[in-house]
Amino acid sequence: MTVFTFPAPPPADVEALRAEVRDFLAAELATRKPRDRARSWSGFDAAFSRKLGERGWIGMTWPKAYGGHERSALERYVVLEEMLAAGAPVAAHWIADRQSGPLLLKVGTEEQRQTILPRIAAGECFFCIGMSEPDSGSDLAAVRTRATPVDGGFRVTGTKLWTTYAHKSHYMILFCRTGGQEERQGGTSQLLVDLNTPGITIRPIADLSGEHHFNEVVFEDAFIPDSALIGRMGDGWNQVMGELAFERSGPERFLSSFTLLVELVRALGNDPSDRAREAVGRLTVHIVTLRRLSRSVAGMLQNGENPALQAALVKDLGALVEQEIPEIVRGVVSVEPSLQADTELAAVLAHTILNAPAFSLRGGTREILRGIIARGLGLR
Repeated sequence: MTVFTFPAPPPADVEALRAEVRDFLAAELATRKPRDRARSWSGFDAAFSRKLGERGWIGMTWPKAYGGHERSALERYVVLEEMLAAGAPVAAHWIADRQSGPLLLKVGTEEQRQTILPRIAAGECFFCIGMSEPDSGSDLAAVRTRATPVDGGFRVTGTKLWTTYAHKSHYMILFCRTGGQEERQGGTSQLLVDLNTPGITIRPIADLSGEHHFNEVVFEDAFIPDSALIGRMGDGWNQVMGELAFERSGPERFLSSFTLLVELVRALGNDPSDRAREAVGRLTVHIVTLRRLSRSVAGMLQNGENPALQAALVKDLGALVEQEIPEIVRGVVSVEPSLQADTELAAVLAHTILNAPAFSLRGGTREILRGIIARGLGLR
C-alpha cells in the first residue's frame, strides 16, 4: 500500500506581513457586518480587489516580469487565510489568482502571459472556470463542449454549468473536446476565452438563498482564435488535473464557515456550558489540523511538487468540518436561522446552512475525491 505524507512547510518569517494584512483589513472591513463577512470568498467587490492589487497581494508568487512580486507560497498563504478569517470579499480576483494565472504561467504562451497576468496581479482582470457541464455529473472526462478547428482558430459549441461569476468575469478557462468522444481524456484541450466573444450567452442560476453567482454559459458556434489555445492540443486533461491541485488545497477549503464559528464564540460569552466548550474545542482542533495540512500543500507547491493526492484529502476533510459547523451551532445555542434576523448569529447561521450543501460539490464531489485518494493509496 502506498503512503503519502504531509511534510512540514519550510519556515518563513511572515509575522510582519500578517500584522500588515490585519491592520489593512481592520480598516477596510470596519463597517462590514458578520452576515456580509460570511460570504467572503463568494463576495464580489471589484474595488476591494483593486486595492489588494495595489498592495501587491495578488499574484504574489509570480515573476515580476508578469506583474508578480516573487514572494513565497507561504507568504501568499498568510494573506489568503487572513482574508478569509476576516470575511473579506475576495471573489472578484480569487479564481484568477488561485488557478487561472498559475495555469497560464505554467503552460500559457508568452503573449498570454504578457497580456493577462499583469492585469490579474493589478486586481483588474477576473476569471471563471469552464469545467462542469449538464448531464455529466462529476465525470469531467465526459465533457461534450466541442472546439472544432477551423482556419485561424476554433468554432465552439456547448454548455458550461455552475460557472461562478461568469457574468462579472472577463475571461474563462474553457475545458473542451478537440478530439473524438471515444478518446475521453486524450481528446481534450483548454482555451482562453474572452467572454465578450459573439456567440456566448451567460444565463443566471439562483442558489437556495436567491443569490446570483452561478451561471449557465452557452457557446453557439463561437469563434475562438488560435492564440487562445493554452498549452498543447489534446493535453487538456493533464493540465486541468494540475489546475485542480491549486483549487482543492487552500484555506478556503476549511474556512468557509469560519465567520459562523466566530459568531458562536461571541454569542457564548465568557461562561459557556461544558457542552459548548467541548464543541468549540473540537472544532478548533479540526481547523488547526486542517491548517497544518493545507500549509504543507502550500510548501509542496512552493517546492515544485505535485500534491494532487494531499490536496484531495484536504478538500474532503475540510468540507466535512465546514458542513458540520452549522449543525454543532444549532446543538449548543438556541437560535432560529433567518437571513432577515436582527441578530448576526441567526443571519450568519442561515447563510451557512443554505450554502453548506455546495461545500462537498465544488472542486470535486466527495465521491470523486475519495476515489482519487483510494487510487493514490493503492486501495483500488
